[in-house]
Amino acid sequence: MIQRFKHIEGVYIEKIEGQDRLAFSLSDTTDFYDLIEWAEQGGYQGSVISFYDFSNGNVYTPFTKQKNVVYSKPRYLNGFYYFLQGNYDAQKIVLYRYFPEDLLEAVTELGLEEVNLYNLNIIGTDIHIISQDDTFQCYYPEKFSFPLGQHESVVLIEDGKVYCEVWIEEGWDDEKHCATEHYKYYDKIVIRDYHGTILSEEVGSLCQGTDGVWWIS
Repeated sequence: MIQRFKHIEGVYIEKIEGQDRLAFSLSDTTDFYDLIEWAEQGGYQGSVISFYDFSNGNVYTPFTKQKNVVYSKPRYLNGFYYFLQGNYDAQKIVLYRYFPEDLLEAVTELGLEEVNLYNLNIIGTDIHIISQDDTFQCYYPEKFSFPLGQHESVVLIEDGKVYCEVWIEEGWDDEKHCATEHYKYYDKIVIRDYHGTILSEEVGSLCQGTDGVWWIS
């Protein structure tokens, strides 16, 4: 049996990790970093974040489209949905807590000059606002930063520990540009403290179940 949401626009929707009720869509692929380039070209049309409810078919859009405004992917924590709104005209990033038809509130806001817009996102079993390129930076609820290793990215922050994944490729023939019979591609989990000191590392990859529990595979 195929069911239909009550509002259909032909967009691709994604499940929100840690729960199984809502999915979401973003109206385009523009991210926070793109706002700078758009501003130099006269501004950005604006994007929309929408939530799709599998329990009743409803589609919720907490904000209408606004010029020079863009959104992050949402996260789910303790019964609420969190997302970032970047507003270039207002020069701020706002963290919102949301539940359809019940709650929409600003939790905190940061000035654009306070953050690196590249890979700006929210992660964690408690909500953390972070960005990462060669350096990992956390802006909320506390500030700390440290350099990342090659092929390393932060996936999770929990109980004062920062969980990173590093992708590793072995057995690649650079001269022939192909995999050998010994080829292996896998992830390694590196756990660091807030200063970046490595506490442990092991082979594995992190994923989150619909009940919110994180698993190592």
